[in-house]
Parts: sequence; C-alpha cells; structure tokens
Amino acid sequence: MRERRATVDVSFDGVEYEAYADESVMDASRRLGIGIPSLCYLEGLSVWGGCRMCVVQIAEDHRLRPACATPVAPDMEIHTDTPQLRAHRKAITELLFAEGNHVCAVCVVNGNCELQDVAVDTGMDHVRFDYQSPQREIDASHPKYIFDPNRCIVCTRCVRVCHEIEGAHVWDVAYRGSEAVLVTGMNQPWGTVDSCTWCGKCVAVCPTGALAYQGRAVGEMQHQTDIVIRLAMARNKGEWIDPAELEEMR
Repeated sequence: MRERRATVDVSFDGVEYEAYADESVMDASRRLGIGIPSLCYLEGLSVWGGCRMCVVQIAEDHRLRPACATPVAPDMEIHTDTPQLRAHRKAITELLFAEGNHVCAVCVVNGNCELQDVAVDTGMDHVRFDYQSPQREIDASHPKYIFDPNRCIVCTRCVRVCHEIEGAHVWDVAYRGSEAVLVTGMNQPWGTVDSCTWCGKCVAVCPTGALAYQGRAVGEMQHQTDIVIRLAMARNKGEWIDPAELEEMR
C-alpha cells in the first residue's frame, strides 16, 4: 500500500489550501491551479531558480522568494499577486528583452513563446532600459536544428534536459554575468558534437525562439514541454515509453 503523503495548511492570496509537506510553493500552486509566472522552471527538471520570474511574498518576510525553490511550511501565507511583485516581474521581463534580440514579428515562435506570454501577462508595452543589441553568431551547423543565441534567455532548460533526461550533456553555460552564453560540446559548432543524439528534447523545452527546427518560418515553431514531464514521470515509475509515442510527442 502506498504511504499517504503528509500535508500542511497554507494560504495563497488569502485563500486556504492543503499542500503536501514535501513540495515547493511552485509545485503546490501548479497542482492547485494558481498561476505563478515562470521561465526557467519546468516540471520534471531540477530547479535552477535563475529567472526570478516566479518570486512570491511570504507573510512577515521582506524578501521576494522564488516559488520554485521555496518549500511549503505549516501555516505559510503566500502572496502571488501584489503591486511589488507585478512591478518586479515587469522589470525582469523588460531586462530580458533589452539584453537580447527579441523581435516577435520575425521570430519562429511568434504566438507560441513563453517570454512573449509573460510580456503580455505583465502588461509590458515598452522597455525602459537601453537595448544591448548583441550580435551573436547563429549556429545552423546541425542538420536538423538551429540555435539562435540572440533569442536565448539562459534559462538552462536545454542544459538540464540534455543532462538529466537524455544523459548526453551536449549543452552548458560559458562565461558569467552579461557575457553568459550557451555552448555545445567544448564550444564547438552544434553539428560537430558527437555526443548529440538528435533527440530534440532541448528544442522541445526552449521557452523562446532560441532553439528551433531547421526551415521553420515565422510563427511555425511550437515547443512540446510536456515530453519532459511524461519522460520524468515514466522514469520515476519504471515505465517503458513506446518509441512511436515519443516521436508523436516531439
């Protein structure tokens, strides 16, 4: 018989709920249908906590806490939508747009982009910061996929899914701060990295137009993040996934 998970009482925006004692604020919110925006978080992958989009306010705590990395606690009072949080998320979104080249009108994921969705949700209609306008070289060396670092927000989803789910560790982060960029292999062209299995998981989980299939036109690219959730659950349960089903999920 499966052991029953312990629960604790918590509140989201003044409404009381029952959360599992071993889950994070983000996990509880997703399970309960409470919307908290995020970009680097993805169910089935380890927690990165880098985008800071999912921050929440905990009663009597002056700090903004990342929901993905904050465990629930008994009688925790969680606020997900306050003026301070809205201002913070809007500023983060503007900074992401300012440090990259995110021109939605000419992007392969226009209409299917998580960063675009966050911009709409936060009410961002302009950017108050100076555009950095980086000129990063696009890597089209792979026969099946393409990487545009100008649209990358360094969420590391591709790094984590390649390492934790596929086990290939093709992707990694090089340099620091504003110079941080994703690299394949030992900073080799993607198409020359022998460890790449062509699985497409990195492309499936990318929240922007940084990773896409070769030959896709504006608005044609749709990412399938559910594939990671399905694979992670199957691994935990010791299930076998039919290759045909996996191909349909891509």
